[in-house]
Amino acid sequence: MNEEQQSILLESASRFPTPEGVKLSYGTAGFRADASILQSTVFRVGILAALRSLKTQSVIGLMITASHNKVSDNGVKIADPSGGMLTQEWEPFADALANASDAQVLLGLIIEFIKKENIPLNGVRSAEILLGRDTRPSGESLLEAARQGICSILGSVSLDMGILTTPQLHWMVRARNKGIKSSELDYFEQLSSSFRCLMDLIPKERKISGVVDKLTVDGANGVGGEKLEVLKKMLNGLLIEVRNSGKEGGVLNEGVGADYVQKEKVFPCGFGPNDVGIRCASLDGDADRLVYFSVPSKSSNKIGLVDGDKMLSLFALFIKEQLSILSKGGDGKLNNYQARLGIVQTAYANGASTDYLKQLGLEVMFTPTGVKYLHEKAAEYDIGIYFEANGHGTILFSERFLYWVEARNDELSSLAKGSEQQKAALRLLAVSKLINQAVGDALSGLLLVEAILCHIGWSIHRWSELYQDLPSRQLKVKVVDRTAVVTTNAETLVVQPPGIQEAINAETAKYPQGRSFIRPSGTEDVIRVYAEASTQEAADSLANSIAQLVDRFLGFGSSQ
Repeated sequence: MNEEQQSILLESASRFPTPEGVKLSYGTAGFRADASILQSTVFRVGILAALRSLKTQSVIGLMITASHNKVSDNGVKIADPSGGMLTQEWEPFADALANASDAQVLLGLIIEFIKKENIPLNGVRSAEILLGRDTRPSGESLLEAARQGICSILGSVSLDMGILTTPQLHWMVRARNKGIKSSELDYFEQLSSSFRCLMDLIPKERKISGVVDKLTVDGANGVGGEKLEVLKKMLNGLLIEVRNSGKEGGVLNEGVGADYVQKEKVFPCGFGPNDVGIRCASLDGDADRLVYFSVPSKSSNKIGLVDGDKMLSLFALFIKEQLSILSKGGDGKLNNYQARLGIVQTAYANGASTDYLKQLGLEVMFTPTGVKYLHEKAAEYDIGIYFEANGHGTILFSERFLYWVEARNDELSSLAKGSEQQKAALRLLAVSKLINQAVGDALSGLLLVEAILCHIGWSIHRWSELYQDLPSRQLKVKVVDRTAVVTTNAETLVVQPPGIQEAINAETAKYPQGRSFIRPSGTEDVIRVYAEASTQEAADSLANSIAQLVDRFLGFGSSQ
């Protein structure tokens, strides 16, 4: 690193001193904290993004958001060249940068890292970073801090893409690196045209004429509601009403949003007894999560929740059907390809959903908790579907599979144009363009749900009855050292401390349809407890028993 570069880094870093006593860690959500202490962290992530761009010789994304957190929080995360999350190998460097005590220490870390990674820091190659932010008031000043971090690496340029949903920025990074159109309008056009294609392919006998079926969406008073207002004007065949769009004066994520609806199982602000029986959906603050719900009665604020597990099941059902149609009959040379469809869940997926998927004859795999693990596993299949119960997930299609479907469609176009097989091929291609393969995306997921419900003629109530969730309970147990618990088998079995897994097994065996596991939190000194059983009372009792076991084995703290 030459003297000019060192001087620029030292001078710019001195303008962003680290706050006293703050230690941050880069996780699935990037860095997240109260916005007032994030300036130096976001500046340093700007440097990180520029170095990542130079290393990969690709466009990188940097998003300012705290998703479903309260409005006073903010955060920053990086989108890698694929549009996915920052590679896990760089997370320790992100932590070290964020927590470097001063400009001199920061410079030393950067010099050491560029040598280790062999990053070309000579100004010959330029770094390109796309910037985005959500609607939080703190976003503008933090974006400026990121821009200054990027500019402190010679030859780096940043492009401010404006206020976006997090999935939009990830989509843009993926598109830009694939060399295809990547503006916000291109995003809206790809979603709306793919949705239109799926709607046009609905069998005529399933189309109900003269009935307008409205979807009412809670926008969490965030960026998703704002973008859905734009998108809905480009759609035909779907009437959407957006509430909590942020224009009505509500507060971001306060009593609204997918996280609130899914955890509390009550309807959000702006919804009530007049919505009984209608189909409703809720986005989270940056529109990467989606849940559906209905209001079952006028006398209660409780809802009928349709969560990420049921979204996954709906998508799996539809894709399995299209693959089955495509494999039938025909003399074409390309009709013997056996596509591998895989479903990926974590241990938090409701046991009833896993049973349902296995009964369909689908391959179900488990990974540790965290989208990065789910995404990685899903990418091993021709078609990999993953969703967490909180409504975050997507569908991945391999390049090999898409190449085959394109070829199969061309073959059917000449041999059996307009056949059910060709329509199935077209539907699969449309799904691959509608779903955001970079990351979970509430807007693209919502349109896919709507197209499939229309295709199979289901109401939200029929969808909700796909299977009956087993009652569950989650608890936290405070401990002095969460690292004392070591798990294996996708976090479902404990190997340390010795004896605790046997005690958990013995307790769980007492309950009909009992299932339970414990895992250390990734962010705080607590052990998380999950329990399922045939009744809510039994699930609560099992969770409490397991929490007491944790307390006893680890010897400290008390259950919450």
